[in-house]
Amino acid sequence: MAGASANAVVNAPIVTLRTPIAGQITLPDRQLGATVAQDEVLASVSDPLVDAVRLNDLEMEHAFATAEVARLEALLASTQEVAATLEARSRTFTDRQIAELELRLDHARDRLALLGVETPADGDTLAGDPANTEQSRAREEVDVLDNAIAAARGGVFLGGGYNDAPNAEQRRVELATVIDGLRADLQAAQTRLAAITNRLDDERFSVNRLTEAEIEATANGRVWDIPGSDGARLQRGAAILRMVDCDALIVTLSVTENVYNRLRVGDAGRFRLSGSGDTYVGTVARLAGSGASAIYRDLAVAPGAQHLERFDVALAVPGLHSDPALSCPVGRTGRVFFEERPLDWLRSWF
Repeated sequence: MAGASANAVVNAPIVTLRTPIAGQITLPDRQLGATVAQDEVLASVSDPLVDAVRLNDLEMEHAFATAEVARLEALLASTQEVAATLEARSRTFTDRQIAELELRLDHARDRLALLGVETPADGDTLAGDPANTEQSRAREEVDVLDNAIAAARGGVFLGGGYNDAPNAEQRRVELATVIDGLRADLQAAQTRLAAITNRLDDERFSVNRLTEAEIEATANGRVWDIPGSDGARLQRGAAILRMVDCDALIVTLSVTENVYNRLRVGDAGRFRLSGSGDTYVGTVARLAGSGASAIYRDLAVAPGAQHLERFDVALAVPGLHSDPALSCPVGRTGRVFFEERPLDWLRSWF
């Protein structure tokens, strides 16, 4: 005698699709047993009353941060414009001041020449004891002007009526410090704006996700149960639809204790469908033993009382997936044989 099951049934896991958010369900009319494809949209949930207080606060913060960046950019641009104007004025003042000093130096040399003293070359001073007071004053004026020109060309202005730099240059230097501070403030404001923008984008995504959601099939299968109804308002996590996963077909069966104790995971078995007599080769995938009701909670076909009195076995049968004529045959029955017998070809006729 060969090891055989008392009964066997094509089974598959049940997948429960739940709403990820609270809201009103839009559930198109779909018949039990209807075929669904993986990633197919089966229902949608919308909640127009979603809490958007945090989103509103972030949008206000984003507006304030954007305005602050714009203010600093405008202030920096205007300050840089003023600084550029002052730099031009300072450059003009320097050029004209040097020109004035050079003009005075030329006249001073002319006066010194009229007094009969040799005019010194640029950068040189007259040596020796002056012959008289006028000649001494003339030489002094030439030397002073020559020194003033050299200082002015180096950016330092000598005189009793002004500081070592013109007012425009002093103001430009002060504005350079102000510009550095504005640039630092602008960079900080831009960094804060970028952070708020990221938080705002995340919150918008979260609100959109909580406002509306689509329920997609997680596998290829068939509609098994529809606990939800179109137009109903459900809480988050409520079941909308249950489907059988046709990509995970197995054959569940029960055998006697004697047969069960001879089986090992990976042993070969043959599943023969009742009615057609078609036979499919499989392997033992699970040995659950007696009283294995708990493992059927998430399967489409529950065991009967007689099944639970025997020893539970699960068989993986790849041929059930590849046979197009079966088309997800959950619930089809048959028998499983674990050894070949000489008269199997004759029994297939019955």
